[in-house]
Amino acid sequence: MAAAGNSKKGVQDGHRARKRFGQNFLVDYGVIDRILGAIPGDGPVIEIGPGLGALTVPLAQRGNRVVAIELDRDVIRHLRVKLDAEGVGRQVELVGQDALRLDLDALCEAQGLTPPLTLVGNLPYNIATALITRLLQQSTRIHDMVFMVQREVGNRLAAGPNDSAYGRLSVLTAMHAEVEHLFDVPPEAFNPPPKVESSVIRITPRAEPLVPPAEQARFETLVTAAFAQRRKTLRNNLKPLMPASTIEASGIDPSLRAQALDIPAFLTLARRLDPSS
Repeated sequence: MAAAGNSKKGVQDGHRARKRFGQNFLVDYGVIDRILGAIPGDGPVIEIGPGLGALTVPLAQRGNRVVAIELDRDVIRHLRVKLDAEGVGRQVELVGQDALRLDLDALCEAQGLTPPLTLVGNLPYNIATALITRLLQQSTRIHDMVFMVQREVGNRLAAGPNDSAYGRLSVLTAMHAEVEHLFDVPPEAFNPPPKVESSVIRITPRAEPLVPPAEQARFETLVTAAFAQRRKTLRNNLKPLMPASTIEASGIDPSLRAQALDIPAFLTLARRLDPSS
């Protein structure tokens, strides 16, 4: 996230936002304050995509140690200058790395951090889903995550059964974590303004996943098949995996669509799969 600066479209503190990195710099101080209020305490924070420091600087100023993950070396160069100018350079460690390859165990060892961790960030829309999915695979190392994402993605992450946004992503996220929608952010809060609305969400990993680890691979296979074609019924979508009679024997109506099922129902069906599936 980046602080307010040059008003020229797409330019902040001398850096032009790069489309290939999905950069949209946050410039609305009211939004920044609301995000800060959603991040509890003064402990260490891992920030993904710090931009030019809109959130990095105030976090460091209030006493948080910030480990910022940034791929764009030009952004890193500009941010180092800004952090030093603000007098918080020693509070922030800049790590030049692709967030999609982030290994929290390795990061903790390198930076002397002790899990569970708080992660924050304005996630590039083109990697948000893949990144959150990767981080949830490391959920035992995470206390919570406060992220800005495209509103459509936020809705899908937070959706429950019978919600129009409920789908594969909703189910596989809910297996590992609870998702809370905090507030929406309009395009004009950014420079350059994105073409979509954004949402700030909190993702809190569960102490224990709702699906035992040994069963998660089959569960994901089942859920992926069930949502393969949203308009089709379980009878049709699950036909390659099981007959309608097996669905009925599980106590589930095969004429239902996948968005009507909760996690226990999906798990019941997953347990009916051939182990070799």
